[in-house]
Amino acid sequence: MWTPETRKRYAEPAKGYASTLSDAQFALIVPLLPPPKGKGRPRTTDMRAVLDAIFYQLRSGGPWRYLPSEFPPWQTVYRYFRLFLTLGLWDIIHDTLRQDLREAVGKQASPSAAIMDSQSVKTTEAGGPKGYCAAKKVSGRKRHILVDTLGMILTAIVHVADIQDRDGAVLVFERFKGCFPWMSLIWVDGGYAGDKLARQVANFGSFRLEIVKRSDTASGFEVIPKRWIVERTLAWLNRNRRMSKDFEKLIEVSAALIKIAMIRLMLNRLAPRNGAF
Repeated sequence: MWTPETRKRYAEPAKGYASTLSDAQFALIVPLLPPPKGKGRPRTTDMRAVLDAIFYQLRSGGPWRYLPSEFPPWQTVYRYFRLFLTLGLWDIIHDTLRQDLREAVGKQASPSAAIMDSQSVKTTEAGGPKGYCAAKKVSGRKRHILVDTLGMILTAIVHVADIQDRDGAVLVFERFKGCFPWMSLIWVDGGYAGDKLARQVANFGSFRLEIVKRSDTASGFEVIPKRWIVERTLAWLNRNRRMSKDFEKLIEVSAALIKIAMIRLMLNRLAPRNGAF
């Protein structure tokens, strides 16, 4: 619905690329960035420009070495990308923004229900671990994600594609164990059915799995309750060209890009700007 406020916002000219942070968006991240070192040479790198470069690279899909010249040198950008990964800052920024977004729409910061699914993607000649998913006929890796009812990611891991969903679910449960104490229900598809996984759930919390299956009488496309939420999140990730395949050699880098993609999306939700998705 168009209001005087939205008309004013969309009439503002966009600055830089579509992936460039607005002042309001950068203000949400600033408190979470590492401060300059107290000793040694003062920091001369513009952290906002570094973040803009990372978001640009993710959305456009180009290699690090192909960053446009208006950004800091690609070596500097990549060094900060790896530093944030080593320090766990991407996870901290992601989780903080998710809590802020949930509270902004009137939900509790910690969810009580979630949806889980995986996506098989091809890898490239970059190397690194990979496997063959017989169900999807894809040689590569799987992105295994757990999202809340808004579609925001709670936990995301990347593993080789030949790990079945039931076994990959255990890896997801291990990662978020103890992080969401009020989690009581997780919706999944038929790929997670089976007594073995149902028995293992008790080792990770008091939640239960609920299988949501496609109707036996349905013909053609059908929106499946709850499952469409996680499938929409996977579609959001695919809007970033860097994630059209898994171009990364290291699995931890692939997982970090998932969080960075969601960080950019949540910033657009918390502080919308022109051309946001």
